[in-house]
Amino acid sequence: MSELTHFNAEGQAHMVDVGDKSETRRIAIAAGRIRMQADTLQRIRAGDHKKGDVLGIARVAAIMAAKRTADLIPLCHPLALTRVEVEFETDDQPPGVHCRVTVETRGRTGVEMEALTAVQVGLLTIYDMCKAVDRGMVMEGIRLLEKIGGKSGHWRAESE
Repeated sequence: MSELTHFNAEGQAHMVDVGDKSETRRIAIAAGRIRMQADTLQRIRAGDHKKGDVLGIARVAAIMAAKRTADLIPLCHPLALTRVEVEFETDDQPPGVHCRVTVETRGRTGVEMEALTAVQVGLLTIYDMCKAVDRGMVMEGIRLLEKIGGKSGHWRAESE
């Protein structure tokens, strides 16, 4: 990756032309976590949070975010996604929730932005639903773990 592709020869922002690229299966996996107080995590696990099923609502929000990424990130191409899978896992030490999102399409450009956006919005939804009891929650470690397909092939982060 030696150049920034979202700038033309004059240095102006532009949407990359993917018209000549071949359609291939493309997958991206992203992850992140939100740290919180132990009591907040207990409320999420018990399902007795005043606002309802926190992880269920966050899952739907993450899926919706993946589908709407092109509306949020100015130079992203709108994509027809074929799969969005959102996984949440709770952890006691430190107390928090891990989010892992896999996004897939068959197209001319990758789905990394969709996976990363879904993770962020899933975690933001947890924050929104729990902020009344824990404003100190911290989202961290949001990153791309793996991408498959396209001209650049298969890429995997060094360690999860």
